[in-house]
Amino acid sequence: MLKTALYLIPVPLGDTPVEQVLPSYNREVIAGIRHFIVENVRSARRFLKKSNPDICIDDLTFYELNRHTEATEVSGFLEPLRRGYATGVISEAGCPAVADPGADVVAIAQREHLPVVPLVGPSSILMSLMASGFNGQSFAFQGYLPIEAGERIKRIKQLEQRVYAEGQTQIFIETPYRNHKMIEDLVRACRSHTRLCVAADISCPDESIRTLSLGEWAKTKYDYQKTPAIFLLYK
Repeated sequence: MLKTALYLIPVPLGDTPVEQVLPSYNREVIAGIRHFIVENVRSARRFLKKSNPDICIDDLTFYELNRHTEATEVSGFLEPLRRGYATGVISEAGCPAVADPGADVVAIAQREHLPVVPLVGPSSILMSLMASGFNGQSFAFQGYLPIEAGERIKRIKQLEQRVYAEGQTQIFIETPYRNHKMIEDLVRACRSHTRLCVAADISCPDESIRTLSLGEWAKTKYDYQKTPAIFLLYK
């Protein structure tokens, strides 16, 4: 019988088959859950059906947690767990609660001493770091950098300074259509020998993970305009 807990259920990062990136145990857990806290109900249903074709979606209850959710609603999503029912948290892609709205509901569960169980699955942050060749002992995930040009360049220079002062890998992301602008700004703001890893379409058939100096990136042809990517900066 499934333990009563808040289960953090990873989702493939792209169209990769579920069985290729998630262990069979995850599917066993999913089969025992009837209450799900999700970022998007439609995509969550699709993922659950892929994970377990026999699942009856109409028997499930979904609570939508995203940027449109009122803060006052979030605690109520844990009511089934408080009553003894296992509850799952599903992100749009990758691991829930890491750079993800699911962190809010996990924080409430921890404050109330409710059990939280993270399941194994793909994380673009860790997978890109693994493949970058950069420092994996000390690293920081910065999320999105500022959109405004001046603030963005200023922030990039601050991150590069941390790379050299602390030996710390800096990790950040961007909206796909601004990926090329990100690389251009990094080339413009940083030293030519500072290294950049661009990890795109991680775990997908078109996966591309490249580490070059910014001087080399300035001379390299690339096409990440419509591709989910993560950026890592190191010396």
